[in-house]
Amino acid sequence: MKVHWTHNAIEHLANIYAYVALNSPVYARGMVDRITRRSEQLADHPFSGRRVREYDTEDIREIIEKPYRIIYKIKANQINVLAIIHGAHLLPDKI
Repeated sequence: MKVHWTHNAIEHLANIYAYVALNSPVYARGMVDRITRRSEQLADHPFSGRRVREYDTEDIREIIEKPYRIIYKIKANQINVLAIIHGAHLLPDKI
């Protein structure tokens, strides 16, 4: 199955990089690499993440790459990464 990053998720990743890079560009690159590598597991194991409790639907799930939550939606032929949210932040009502 293909893992597709939505524009929203790409924007979140760019913002994470920009924020972390203010203190350490090296650490920022490492964080982005960890998040993107972590999302690759979804191609083979789409149900490996837990259901997102805020949305309580079977097809919206998350995996954790501390301190971030990688929120994704399982579709028939691909996985859509919807958002990358810091674990301390609340999720919006709708992604």
